[in-house]
Amino acid sequence: MTYAVNDQCIKCKYTDCVDVCPVDCFYEGENMLVIHPDECIDCGVCEPECPADAIKPDSDTAEKWLKLNAEFAPQWPNISRKKAAPADADDWNGKPGKFEHFSPNPGK
Repeated sequence: MTYAVNDQCIKCKYTDCVDVCPVDCFYEGENMLVIHPDECIDCGVCEPECPADAIKPDSDTAEKWLKLNAEFAPQWPNISRKKAAPADADDWNGKPGKFEHFSPNPGK
């Protein structure tokens, strides 16, 4: 089992999860974070730390999110320390349909 980040992270990008990860398996894109599935040790400490409820075990995650995390983790820079969320993160937290409006990789 591994964990994956889903669309609830888009435009929120809280990094509370990053701060507790013992193996630094988070990677940061412009609009969201992802978890590298080959680096995640399945400890689960990140899941309850996410204010957006954007981290789920693979058993509770749609296949598209597992694939997206695996695709972008090797392309994006690693993030290993908490930083300030975007100024409008709370405005986006919990909004539906974010994936359709914001590409996780706008440069692509």
